[in-house]
Amino acid sequence: MPGPLASVSATDYHTAGEPFRIVSKNLPSLLGRTVLDKRAHALANEKLEAIRKLLVNEPRGHADMYGGFIVEPNDEGAHFGVLFWHGDGYSTACGHGTIALGAWAIDAGIVPANPDGDTTVTIDVPSGRVHALVKQKEGIIREISFKNVFSHVVATEVPITLDSGREITVDIAYGGANYASVAAATIGTSLDPKNLDELIRAGREIKQKLQLAPESHSHADERLNGIYGTIIYEEVAASATEIHQKNVTIYADGRVDRSPCGSGTAARIAQLESMGSLKMGMALTHDSIVGTRFRGYIESLHTEASQRGVFPVISGLASKTSDSVFQLFPDDELPEGFSLR
Repeated sequence: MPGPLASVSATDYHTAGEPFRIVSKNLPSLLGRTVLDKRAHALANEKLEAIRKLLVNEPRGHADMYGGFIVEPNDEGAHFGVLFWHGDGYSTACGHGTIALGAWAIDAGIVPANPDGDTTVTIDVPSGRVHALVKQKEGIIREISFKNVFSHVVATEVPITLDSGREITVDIAYGGANYASVAAATIGTSLDPKNLDELIRAGREIKQKLQLAPESHSHADERLNGIYGTIIYEEVAASATEIHQKNVTIYADGRVDRSPCGSGTAARIAQLESMGSLKMGMALTHDSIVGTRFRGYIESLHTEASQRGVFPVISGLASKTSDSVFQLFPDDELPEGFSLR
């Protein structure tokens, strides 16, 4: 049998149900000083694109597969950098991936860890520098929190007319990427897995209708512009110390986040703070469509360039699922794989 044309080693985790496939070796070099610069060149790198397609497409991946390529950090202040990828390309932020990378950095010995305390893993991502705080007890990871980049409201009550004729408004906030948020009842549905096809259609349509809106292009750095995902949420409960919501995030071109979405949770925290609903000392309990949970809070309030926002912290847990070697052989009739959605 002839040898493989390609062989890629990867380590897989899931964070609250959402996959994250990590590749750290034998990657091509990319142009750019920063991780955001490298992201701009990633799609044009044929070798890297071949690896991404091999890992994300069926039969080795699936429509909602997610992962990251480990790259050099922006400077010596971070342990490493990462390019987040999915079926449609590369994102600027990924909270569930940051949590998974915190676990991977400890498990793989990339960052020396305190087996009975906290270890900080500093990561450069396209949207900036984030910190994963890994809590261990007796050498076992109990929780991973990440401090996200500056998160803020972009716009409120942006009007949209859906193809059905229904007129709605959505809010847009930034948590490392731009997210549109809308209550499930506003679009006439509920967050039941049996409604997933309807939720995907609605999330994709809202994103597409917003892409040309001025609110989608409000960042000074155009590489951060565009709507990355639609957060469809439901209220669960509220008290003086906690807001409890459930959501599903439809990101990229109709991809479904199984977790409560880490950077999306950051965007929701910024929105709820601006509304006066979430205050310092309170928590946002954020459930996913599969019943998993993140908890988030405001670490600090801040104003950047006359823009009010927050530095949020989001907590969850990642679990390792496999170490794998993915191979492509000359007789494979689907060398780039395929996607049915």
